[in-house]
Amino acid sequence: MTFLWGGGGGAYDVWAGHLERWATGAPGIEAAALPALRAEDFPPDAWERLMRRIGDALQTRLQSWADALTAALSACGDEFSAGKALAQARTGLHAVRALAAHPGLPEEVRAGLTDVVDRQIRTLQHDQERDAREHYDPRRGEARLRTLRDNPLTAVVDGPQAAAGGQGGGVRTSGWDHDPTTPARRRVITNL
Repeated sequence: MTFLWGGGGGAYDVWAGHLERWATGAPGIEAAALPALRAEDFPPDAWERLMRRIGDALQTRLQSWADALTAALSACGDEFSAGKALAQARTGLHAVRALAAHPGLPEEVRAGLTDVVDRQIRTLQHDQERDAREHYDPRRGEARLRTLRDNPLTAVVDGPQAAAGGQGGGVRTSGWDHDPTTPARRRVITNL
């Protein structure tokens, strides 16, 4: 058993320290430096605590991310700014998915965590679209709905790098985070 308590710096301590910093958005150690985890290397109660800490860190980071996105979208004066906020928000989602799918986690843990994160991302996309239909006047609501659909948060889940386990940058979507070397599509801007 390789499990160590206290200041010994074992795998539990390394992950626990990283998760505390990561959950708040503070820089932690490089993800590649996190040791691989195996349930059989820990007493059952320690393994359960560590899995709970991982889940709590993911939930804390997702909640902070969602709060920041809501504030950013509320502060947007136009749909261009809203599209930009959505594109920037996807960067934070890549970090969350990267932890959920960390190669140091057992496969069944990675699959379960990634599924939970992806469902929350899809739910948030759905909720944003519902709010656009219900809380805006019809013209502004349609404009916001178009922006949400042109810059989907779900591109993190459904994009080509998501399937390959990528961490963002260069994901080709119909939104603002497109490859600048490809020809731009025609965009019609109307005053509302």
